[in-house]
Amino acid sequence: MRPSNLVFAAVGLLSPIATSALELNVDDPASIREATKVVAAGLREWYTGDRPGDVPGNLPDPYYWWLCGAMFNSFIDYWYYTGDDTYNAITRQAMVHQIGNPKAFMPDNQTSTLGNDDQAFWGMTAMSAAETKLPDVEGEMSWLSLAIAVFNTQAPRWNTQTCGGGLNWQIFRFNNGFDYKNTISNGAFFNIAARLAKYTGNATYVEWAERAWDWQYSVGLISPDYHFFDGTSERQNCTEKNHIQWTYNAGIHMSGVAALWNMSETNGDAEAAGRWRERLGGIINGTDIFFNAEGAPGVMIEMACERNGLCDHDQRSFKAYLSRWMGYTMLSAPWTRDRIMPKLRTSAAAAAQQCSAGKGGCGLRWWRGGVNDGEVGVGEQMSALEVMQNLLVDQVSGPVGLDTGGISENDPTAGSDGGNVRIEHDAITTGDKAGAAILTIVVFAVFLGGGGWLIMSE
Repeated sequence: MRPSNLVFAAVGLLSPIATSALELNVDDPASIREATKVVAAGLREWYTGDRPGDVPGNLPDPYYWWLCGAMFNSFIDYWYYTGDDTYNAITRQAMVHQIGNPKAFMPDNQTSTLGNDDQAFWGMTAMSAAETKLPDVEGEMSWLSLAIAVFNTQAPRWNTQTCGGGLNWQIFRFNNGFDYKNTISNGAFFNIAARLAKYTGNATYVEWAERAWDWQYSVGLISPDYHFFDGTSERQNCTEKNHIQWTYNAGIHMSGVAALWNMSETNGDAEAAGRWRERLGGIINGTDIFFNAEGAPGVMIEMACERNGLCDHDQRSFKAYLSRWMGYTMLSAPWTRDRIMPKLRTSAAAAAQQCSAGKGGCGLRWWRGGVNDGEVGVGEQMSALEVMQNLLVDQVSGPVGLDTGGISENDPTAGSDGGNVRIEHDAITTGDKAGAAILTIVVFAVFLGGGGWLIMSE
């Protein structure tokens, strides 16, 4: 995933597209299923990896590898909520093809750009497959084992040599951005650990989830009022933060906290359940900044980039993940439903008003009163799909676990040998600092310069 600094984004406001709005009654499950069927078909048109001569699990340019993994999570969610298995075959094909070596979603052809967040998005897709009982592929690693393998390859990368801990953004030191410790990489690790804890009951995952949460809080990536900032650099010993806020950072922590609350409540651990409940309530309150579009109260907006026209192809997908993880949160912590569902309902209705059938059916800005803004693509289509299909949470029973109907095979040792891939955390030298200076300046230039568009907590 690319740096979240907006410096290089050059996407302008495109011409509006005339649309015939989707019919969506947010109170009618049948209407929701019909609308999501149209949007899912439009998303499918962007994917070419199943064509002869193409690569399963890859999207065409300009989309990065991680986004394809996130897209297949949307198709898993679609099947889970609607019962329509149209996209299950291409999903399973792509996930198996991208397992890589080591067998933990680390394909060789992604080495030059592979971040911990990139790997984790495929791992979270495998976790969703296990939680929703998508059948394992015979003769291949199970979905649960693949999620475990991602965890087992990332835990040894926890870098205490700088900033007291945390995952670096990049997996390999030779990749630009290694010195950046971003919230999405650490949040995704937290999310996988929390959901594995809930699924398996293994206390080791709880310990790692708590470690990831506590470290982010200690360096200020999580604020006392539960806002989540983009990242920090070990070059400054994590003393300065990039204060941009994104929907997906809030969502990824929300769902992980919901999983830990659920596990604690189920186990009768009142102290832990109370702690995670307080945090979950705070996170939900903190997302209010993403539902305050001027003139369209309650409609989800990517505040850092939608109004200024600077959302890149990655960032246009972020609302999909907040929507997805709000759905997961309602399923895992039902007491949150009355606080979350109104936000999703209002946003889904607004998204449907500017969506129509076809590959470019859904635009980016839902708050423009039914006008498709002309910015269309994988991220825009995913976001519309997720915000609509997560209205169907009342139609499903929620994520399963080993003791509650899970069918994916459990291999706690998956990925534990790292496939002989060793990530060294060398001491930072003067030469390293000089070599990384340009990237560090880019990552921090915007917020050190006091850019007025940054979304800060008050």
